[in-house]
Amino acid sequence: MTTYIIRRLIQAVFVLIIVTILVFFVIRLLPGDPIIIYVAQSAQVEAMPPEMIDQLRHKYGLDQPIIVQYFNWVGNIFQGDFGESIFYHEKVGKLMMERFPVTAYLGILALIFGSVTGLLAGLLAAIRRGKWVDKVITPLTYIGITIPVFFVAILLIYIVGLRLGWLPFPGYISPFKDFWLSTRLAIMPVFCLSVFSIAANARQLRSSMLEVISQDYIRTAWSKGLRERRVIFKHALKNSLIPVVTLIGLGVGMIFGGSVLVEEIFAIPGIGRLMVSSIFGQDYLVVQAITFVIAVIVLLVNLIVDISYGWLDPRIRYG
Repeated sequence: MTTYIIRRLIQAVFVLIIVTILVFFVIRLLPGDPIIIYVAQSAQVEAMPPEMIDQLRHKYGLDQPIIVQYFNWVGNIFQGDFGESIFYHEKVGKLMMERFPVTAYLGILALIFGSVTGLLAGLLAAIRRGKWVDKVITPLTYIGITIPVFFVAILLIYIVGLRLGWLPFPGYISPFKDFWLSTRLAIMPVFCLSVFSIAANARQLRSSMLEVISQDYIRTAWSKGLRERRVIFKHALKNSLIPVVTLIGLGVGMIFGGSVLVEEIFAIPGIGRLMVSSIFGQDYLVVQAITFVIAVIVLLVNLIVDISYGWLDPRIRYG
C-alpha cells in the first residue's frame, strides 16, 4: 500500500507540472494586455503616461521573458506566495481564502446531497426493477444527466423564486451569521450543483447492483433464507459501490466546474465567480492560482478514491 501511495503521489506531481504549464501558457494566448485592460477599465488609459504603464508591467513581472515568469511563479508557489492580483491589488492567497470557503461550503453540501440521494435512488431502482419506482427513477436520471446546469438554475429562479416565492435569491450569507437564511439561499445553488451527480450515481449504482445481484454468491445468500435487507446491504451493496465511488471522486471536479455558472447566476461570491472575472480581466495570477488549487484537490480526492477500492473489495491488491 505504501509503495502504491508513493507511486501515485509521484504521478500527481507530474500531473501538477503539466497543469501549471498548460494554464500558464494558455491564459497568455488570449489577446490583449492585462495592464492595458486594467488601465482602460479604470478610465485612466489616456491620462496615464507610457512610463507608468511600463512601471506597472515591471511591478507584476510582465516585462520579463515568459519562461522566467513561469519559473518565478512556480518558485513562489513553493514558498506559499501566489502573487498579487492586478485588478484587486491584494494578495491572491488572501482573495482565495475569502472566496474558497463559500465554494467549499456549497460544494460539500452538493456532494453529500448528490451522493446520498443518487445512491438511494439507484438502490431503489435496482431492487425494484421493472416496478413503478424503477420506471419513474430511470427516465429522471436520463433528464438529470443531459440537462444543462444553467437551465436548471434559470428554471428554479423563475418557478421557485419568482412565481412561487418559496426561496430567496440571489446572494449568499454565511451560516454562522444567519443559519436559516443561509440554508434557504443555498437550496437552489446546491440542487443545481448536485443534479448531474444524483442522476449519474443513480444510473451507475442501478447498473452495478443488477450485475452484482446476478452473481452466484448473492443467489446463495438468498437460498440460505437471509432477509432482503441483509442480502442487499451486507453482500450486494458494498461490491456495487466501486464504480459509484469513482463517479463521486470525479464529481468533485465537476462541482468546481459547475460552480462557475452557478455562482454567476446566483451572484455568489465564490471561487467560480472570481475565476470568471479574472479570465475576462486576464488577471493571470488569480486564474493560475485557482486552477492549481483545484487541481491539487482533485488529485487528492482521486488518490483517496483509489485507496478506498481495497476496502470496498478485499480482492483488490495494490502492487
